[in-house]
Parts: sequence; structure tokens; C-alpha cells
Amino acid sequence: MIKHFIDLDNFTKTELGNILSFATKIKKNQKKYSNILNNKSLGLLFEKESTRTRVSFNIGMQKLGGNVIELDSKKIGFGKRESTSDVLQALSQYIDVLMIRNNSHEELVQCAAYNKISIINGLSNYSHPCQVLSDIFTITEKLGKIENKQVTWLGDFNNVLTSLIHAAEIFNFKLNILIPKKIMKMAKKKLNNKKLVNSNFCDDFDRALKNSDCIMTDTWISMGEKKSQSKLKMLKRFQVNDIIMKKAKKQAIFMHCLPAHRNEEVTDSVIDSNKSLVWEQAKNRIYVQQSILYYLLKDVKK
Repeated sequence: MIKHFIDLDNFTKTELGNILSFATKIKKNQKKYSNILNNKSLGLLFEKESTRTRVSFNIGMQKLGGNVIELDSKKIGFGKRESTSDVLQALSQYIDVLMIRNNSHEELVQCAAYNKISIINGLSNYSHPCQVLSDIFTITEKLGKIENKQVTWLGDFNNVLTSLIHAAEIFNFKLNILIPKKIMKMAKKKLNNKKLVNSNFCDDFDRALKNSDCIMTDTWISMGEKKSQSKLKMLKRFQVNDIIMKKAKKQAIFMHCLPAHRNEEVTDSVIDSNKSLVWEQAKNRIYVQQSILYYLLKDVKK
């Protein structure tokens, strides 16, 4: 059976828990698992820029004994020289899993629907499940079980936040979403006004930040989006700074998936502080994605 990793809400808490549990085992003893994907091959298809996703998948697969090839969509004529279905069928003769990072979530979902080869969502305009699952891994490492913890997001509504909302509903933690009212209306529309149990949109800073265990943000201008001075002005008061961090719990951590626009969405004083886990986040992408790869190609069980 061909399996895919497209969105977190496609999985049960048990399935994602098993992936996280196996990621912990890999991190504790990388050498033990150095050949578990021997003779397996991963294809990487980037239609958007990438640093952490590119390197972590590449190094992660190699450290499991697998092979990696980076593909150029223009050079292979992805979806142009022949149908996307035929391209995927051809690739399935050479590689075992294909990670795609693109601008169209619909195309990504369609690639999985063809069911020719395992597809991983390396980021789309809708979601970023690999990032957020590794963030859950990082929070759990630092604070223990994430259930009933409180995470507060400040800033824009984007693909990372969509996956974080999915995670909150699955892992049963409280997510306060502190964003401008104008963006809030757009966000609710994108979510089809779906009733959320654990995620709460708000614009009251004190209320949203009180009792927060983790403060998260991301760049205000997403990849491919034109820089808007009016948007930057609207988001200015949502910057994560020392004042914001003091409103959360004393031991609260800070997270950002990177790249960061320093002193825009987050100040140097916060991102470089001992509360910041941004580099642990980046490192943990390797172990969680290794576990995802093993889940798709072999399976993982507690």
C-alpha cells in the first residue's frame, strides 16, 4: 500500500505519536538505525526556495542508508512534457518516495491521489506539516507532554499556522492565535469557518499570552508574497519582543521555524535568548523527517 504525508489532519493521534516516538529512538541512537533505509531512494522536487527542508531531508535520508536525488521541475518537464501522472509513474520506477515543495496545495494533493509513489508535503501554500510535527517534537522534548499546554501564535496567518491548528486539534493542546482582526477574518474564511475545539482566535494580548508555555511566530511576508508596507504596519504591534515574553509564563519558550526577519517579527533579544529553541527546531527536522520516511517506506510502531 502506498502511503503519503500531506497534512497532519489526515492522521490519527496514535499514528503521529508513533512517528514522534520513533524519531526519539533515532535521535538517541542514530548509529543503530544507519541502514534501515538501505537501497531506498528519495527524490526532492523544489519549486520554492529552501534551506532547512532541503538539507534536513537530504542528510536525514543519507544517515538512514538511503539515496537522494534532487530533481529540477523545469529540466524534467514536470507536468508539461507529459502528464503529471505519467511523470510520477516513471519516477516510481527509480525512486521510492518524492518530497515536493510547491505553490499549489491542490497539485500536491492530486499527485498523492494518483497513488503512483509516496508523496511528502515539504511545504505548500496551504500547510507545512513536516515543520509543525518537528515543532511538537521539540516542545515535548523541552516541556514534556504537549497535551493541555498552551501555545500562543503572533503575527500573520500562513501555512505553518494551518498545520499548527491541525496539531492542536489532534494533540489536544490550547492554541491562542493572536493576529490582526483584518487577517483574522481572512483566516476564518480560509478555514471555511470550521468549528475549532482547541484553537482560539483573539486580539487581546494579555488574555492570549497569560499562562502561555510557548510563544511562536513566523515571517510576516511569506515566500513569493510581495512586500506590503501596509501589512507590515498592521503587524508591527504583533512583534515578539521582551515585553511580549514577560506576559507569558516565566519558563515560556520561543519558537520560529526560520528564516527570521530579525527585529521585524522578532527582536534579536528574544531569538538569541536562552528561551529560544530555534536551532533545536532546525536540528529536530532531521529526526522527525527520518521517522516520516521510515513510516512511508517501512512503518513505525511504538
